[in-house]
Amino acid sequence: MPITGLVITFNEEKNIGKCLDSLFQYCEEVIIIDSNSTDKTVEIAKSKGAKVYLQAYLGDGPQRTYGLQYCKNDWIMNLDADEFLDEDALAFIRKKEYENSTFDAYKFRVKNFLGNKLINFSGWYPDSKVRFFNKKTAFPSDHMAHQYIIATNEKSVNVHILHYGWESYKQVIDKKNQYSTWAAQQLFEKGKKVSAFKPILNGTVAFVRCYFFKKGILNGIDGFAFSLIQSFFSFMKYVKLINLHRAIK
Repeated sequence: MPITGLVITFNEEKNIGKCLDSLFQYCEEVIIIDSNSTDKTVEIAKSKGAKVYLQAYLGDGPQRTYGLQYCKNDWIMNLDADEFLDEDALAFIRKKEYENSTFDAYKFRVKNFLGNKLINFSGWYPDSKVRFFNKKTAFPSDHMAHQYIIATNEKSVNVHILHYGWESYKQVIDKKNQYSTWAAQQLFEKGKKVSAFKPILNGTVAFVRCYFFKKGILNGIDGFAFSLIQSFFSFMKYVKLINLHRAIK
């Protein structure tokens, strides 16, 4: 059963070449859904042999769902441009056990990196995501941020995706700030309301969990920083939700 690689992009010229080189090791085709990049992402992707389709950004889940219509194969490896399969995941794919399995989605563990530093503390490992699935019965959720795959029969396997998402703390904070905006909007659209105490409570709980119970305290200033970032996300998500409700009064 051949595999299609599916990647959504926006200004990923630093990563897309390496990403495609990795995907073409085991994918018959690679589909790029690009959100009108202004750098050389599209040019590089086409030069590597990927099929590129332009679509203004619809949100994390909807953008991936949009791309499925262009994927000719049922099995999809849906990575981000800054994600690559580790050797254990490549070995899992090459064994092709999924071909005769009843599972329609596979959840891999994720190793997150800041630069070349593995962030395996403060709740950042073991992170896990479904990136490999059969589009006949599994599909992305419609979440603007942190989409997940809705599957009929999912399996977790102890193999890894390498995620080189950030070069600096600024990039981590900027991404978390964007995610908190999307998360607040989703809660708002569902009619969710919270008290003014909710941001403080959730932010505090997130920090305590990440710093004391998820090994942040054992990892020096980085452990403290990543625990604060998790707290920041939880705090800002609910602050922004409260402000959305205030704006309509």
